[in-house]
Amino acid sequence: MKNILVVVDMQKDFVDGALGTNEAQGIVDNVVSEIKNFDGKIFATFDTHYENYMQSAEGKKLPVEHCIKDTDGWKLNPLVEAALNAKGFTPVIKNTFGSVDLPELIKEYADGDDFRIELIGLCTDICVVSNALLLKANFPEKEICVNASCCAGVSPATHQSALDTMKCCQIDIIGE
Repeated sequence: MKNILVVVDMQKDFVDGALGTNEAQGIVDNVVSEIKNFDGKIFATFDTHYENYMQSAEGKKLPVEHCIKDTDGWKLNPLVEAALNAKGFTPVIKNTFGSVDLPELIKEYADGDDFRIELIGLCTDICVVSNALLLKANFPEKEICVNASCCAGVSPATHQSALDTMKCCQIDIIGE
C-alpha cells in the first residue's frame, strides 16, 4: 500500500504572517516531525493568489492580501520547507480552498496501487476540510485521515467544527 501525505498551505502568511495565529505557530513542530517521520509520497499545497486578489471573489469576502505568488508570505514556513526539501515533495499550486488538481496527481502517483492519504496543515476549517472532502469524493473507498495535532483552524472552535464535519463524512481523525 502506498502512503500519501498532503501538507496543506504551511505558508508564512498562514503561520505568522497576514493571517497567522498562535495556534498555527503552535503546530509547526508537529508538522515538521510528521514530515520527517513519514514514509511515502508527499504533496504540499500552496495557496496562491495574485496582485488582483482584492478584486477576486475571495478578496471581496476576505479583504486581507495573503499568499500573493512569489512574495515572502507565499513561501513555506522555513522549518516546514527544510523538512519537505529533505524528504522530497511535489508542490501543488491551488487558487482556491481545495485543489481540483490534487486528486488527479494522486491517481497518477498511485498508478493503480492501493493507497491511503493523511492530511495535515492549515487552516483546518477552510483548506484542510476542503481538500479532505474533495479527496473523499474522488476516492470514497480509500482510507483518508486528518491528523488533528498537525492542524490549526482560524479559531479553536472552528478547528473543532471542521474536525467534526470531516468525521461525519467518514474521514478518520487521528492525533486528537
